Amino acid sequence: MNSVALLGLRKRVVDKISHFFVIRRRLCSHTFDGNNGFECIEEPLKKIVSDFDSTLDERINDSNCDQKPFSLRKGFLDSVKLDAKKALEVLRQDGPGLDARLILEELSIRPSGILVREVLFGILKSINTENKTRCAKLAYKFFVWCSQQEDYRHTANAYHLIMNIYAQCKEFRAVWRLVDEMIEKGYPATARTFNVLVRTCGEAGLAKTLVERFIKSKNFSYRPFKHSYNAILHSFLVLNQYKLIEWVYEQMLLDGFSSDVLTYNIVMYAKYRLGKVDQFHILLDEMGRNGFSPDFHTFNILLHALGKGDKPLAALNLLNHMRETGIEPTVLHFTTLIDGLSRAGNLDACKYFFDEMIKNGCMPDVVAYTVMITGYVVAGELEKAQGMFQEMLSKEQVPNVFTYNSMIRGFCMEGKFDEALSMFKEMEKKGCSPNSVVYITLVDCLRNAGRVADAREVLRQMMETGKYAHLLSRFKGFKM
Repeated sequence: MNSVALLGLRKRVVDKISHFFVIRRRLCSHTFDGNNGFECIEEPLKKIVSDFDSTLDERINDSNCDQKPFSLRKGFLDSVKLDAKKALEVLRQDGPGLDARLILEELSIRPSGILVREVLFGILKSINTENKTRCAKLAYKFFVWCSQQEDYRHTANAYHLIMNIYAQCKEFRAVWRLVDEMIEKGYPATARTFNVLVRTCGEAGLAKTLVERFIKSKNFSYRPFKHSYNAILHSFLVLNQYKLIEWVYEQMLLDGFSSDVLTYNIVMYAKYRLGKVDQFHILLDEMGRNGFSPDFHTFNILLHALGKGDKPLAALNLLNHMRETGIEPTVLHFTTLIDGLSRAGNLDACKYFFDEMIKNGCMPDVVAYTVMITGYVVAGELEKAQGMFQEMLSKEQVPNVFTYNSMIRGFCMEGKFDEALSMFKEMEKKGCSPNSVVYITLVDCLRNAGRVADAREVLRQMMETGKYAHLLSRFKGFKM
């Protein structure tokens, strides 16, 4: 069955719109570079639930901080950050002849949730291939020392942070020991715990075993999700584990658990990423039978599918239907659709919906403008891309690194290397730091055009940032 009924609608509505909502597997049969253009769908869906175990909880749990006026709180936080900096310096010096724990006590550093977070996060950020064993040891030494101090008790967030450190350091058994210790001390394993563990088990090939263990565990707290399966599905979405989403969903149905809108959105998105759009009708029909209606995220997925399938008329009908059901299309919905149409090469439809967005009172943001600019650049229509760039500036929208990269690529494609270099300098003056894609684009294009001196200068600037040493292998044999 190739036609797909719009999900969650009663039969009369399905009959009304089924003639335009047709999506086939071929829409996802080809790949795109970058992140495959799914950011408009993926990021909002990943952030659909707030993390109850976020680091913000540490500030809430610290009564000494919250009960003080703002100026005193700020002073307290500054003091804690200074102590964290001292603690990190001491830990880095730990070794034969210097016991970090004794020095920490001599400095009268008082453990708190915020201090532990700052120190562990500092260690986490410093991990690399050379120091991972040492980082794991120092983190644990500090973690144990804090637990031995009077009037301090580790939080679940502290356990999650050190688990992340061990996961980064490939100390997989230690991660599991910490989970057991955390549960023994009365902390439930939450969706965030699962996120940490599945990253670890992904490399060890134990993800399915982990899921089974968590589903059956009485200590698995799946707040703020409806049930444990949703927590697990959302975790796999965050980790881009789309095949495992399919498998968990199948287990969920076998165990007799019912789906909700979040479940359907995650599974539908996973099918989309796996190129199984022809299976949408199964989910849509099932959702409708269970009495659920599409929400903000559902429509976002459907609009991108229609855009990539070059179905502008169907997309227009879907936008109208959204309004009929009380969901007013936002900038995100229009941008998602335009991005899909751009990837299908239908720039006329892109411009139409861009103008419709404005007519409907949705002011385009930097992402919307960047999608349009990128579409024009890819199509070789540099003048239109420049026009859109200038319009963006006139509307006081600040270009981001992706906007600049598209413009630089467009100039290089047209052989306008002076303009490309000028744009490169402009973004730096405006405080927008080039990313690796910008450097690669510019160096490759300049080198291929025989402008070796300019390419070397860009490469030199890249090395001065200290961020992209790993790119040197790409330019092997290219003397600076």
